[in-house]
Amino acid sequence: MDPVSLRLQAEPLILMALREDVTSEDVTTASVIGPEATGSVRLIAKEDGVICGLDVFERTFQLLDPTAKAELAVAEGDDVTAGQDLGCVRAHVRALLSGERVALNYLQRMSGIATLTRRMAALFKGTRTKLVDTRKTCPNMRVFEKEAVRVGGGGNHRYNLSDGVLLKDNHIDAAGGVRQAIEAAREHAPFVRKIEVEVETLDQVREAVDAGADIIMLDNMDHESMREAMGVIAGRAEVEVSGNVDAAKAATLADLGVDYVSSGALTHSAPILDLSLKHLTVEGR
Repeated sequence: MDPVSLRLQAEPLILMALREDVTSEDVTTASVIGPEATGSVRLIAKEDGVICGLDVFERTFQLLDPTAKAELAVAEGDDVTAGQDLGCVRAHVRALLSGERVALNYLQRMSGIATLTRRMAALFKGTRTKLVDTRKTCPNMRVFEKEAVRVGGGGNHRYNLSDGVLLKDNHIDAAGGVRQAIEAAREHAPFVRKIEVEVETLDQVREAVDAGADIIMLDNMDHESMREAMGVIAGRAEVEVSGNVDAAKAATLADLGVDYVSSGALTHSAPILDLSLKHLTVEGR
């Protein structure tokens, strides 16, 4: 993760997660080890996948112990295999024990998303199409989940509602139609913002093109209709396909030649990558 984003965006959220887990003290850890003891613990992969979130993982321990250091044999985005020893974390033992679950939660979640993204992005290798994410992220996890998509080889759609104009069905209903929504957005939004509109029919495609949309999202359209829509648009706007895109559906979209395929499944349905911290050793008391 970019160091500025890690400090400004991720770190406050990591602290919130740590505070959620330790409201007064880690009573178990305080019972079994003194505050001055130092040691190390091994990071082990329990299944194959893509490792992601190593800087977040290390920073979690550093917020509990500024001397904490991850000594790892893998880098961000590397493929890992079941049983692989990925390295160790050295810190005060109390920090290792108190930070273990939060650190692993971030690392497992981000690695799972990166793993799924890499598998789905490979379906578009050799085509012009870019796989991107959506805003279907867990609250207060977006900075982590969108970073994981990027590490996995996908792209990021808009980060939040301030990041761009995306006119969806309810916006269109509120405005009174596709053209009216695009014209209102063109009038209100800063000139640096692209205007994207979600369409569900070929008539809406034609209306969006005529109104000058920058990006047209084909939402939940059948394959033949999407192919026809590409002919209607004819390069006059960028094209995105969306709507219940999982790995199986993504595999059917590569031949369309669209610019983007967006998938909420990358973040809302990715399983974690199973990882573990094992073999804690006390090295100094």
